[in-house]
Amino acid sequence: MSKYLFWAGLTAALAVAAPSRSEAQAPSFQITPYAGYLKSGVIVNGPVGTALRNGGAPIYGAEAALGITRGLFLVGNVAYSKPQLEIGAPVIGGVNVGETSVLFYDAGLRLNVPLAIPLVSPFIQGGVGQMRQTVDVGPVATHSTNLAYNVGGGVDIGIAPRVGLQLMAKDYIAKFDAKEATAIDVDTKTTHNWVLGAGVRIGL
Repeated sequence: MSKYLFWAGLTAALAVAAPSRSEAQAPSFQITPYAGYLKSGVIVNGPVGTALRNGGAPIYGAEAALGITRGLFLVGNVAYSKPQLEIGAPVIGGVNVGETSVLFYDAGLRLNVPLAIPLVSPFIQGGVGQMRQTVDVGPVATHSTNLAYNVGGGVDIGIAPRVGLQLMAKDYIAKFDAKEATAIDVDTKTTHNWVLGAGVRIGL
């Protein structure tokens, strides 16, 4: 009899202590509006050491994250920047020759890295999406939409329940399609487009 009472008591204790299925698997949702700085690499090399590139510029965006399991999130991101188009040359530096607008939209996975410091959570992430770039030079406007891979990482610092400060560095790796934009087949370079940003993470 005592054996049955023991197992009945143990089962009841586990039932009380264990979270329900809905609580254990309830997904968390976060949204993080952010602002930062975009610095892009060379689009195409020209003669005598010249190069065409986007100048550095502010960037604004928002990222949404949906918890899949503990520490793993599905993330979606959109960001916009409006840099100047520059021709870089030795000695004189960069000369503005037009304007560009750059739109990033992508999705990927984020993994939180366990750390024995309360309220501080480093993370790494990677994904794929598109980089749409519009170029305005005088009265002429062209555009190109290109596949863009991204890798990055950062740290989330909790500042209140469901609120945190998020610092992030991200690299978008893409290649400007000059033929789509200008109908001229130019050998453009694969560029690294670095984003350094800070935002406020809000849990819902």
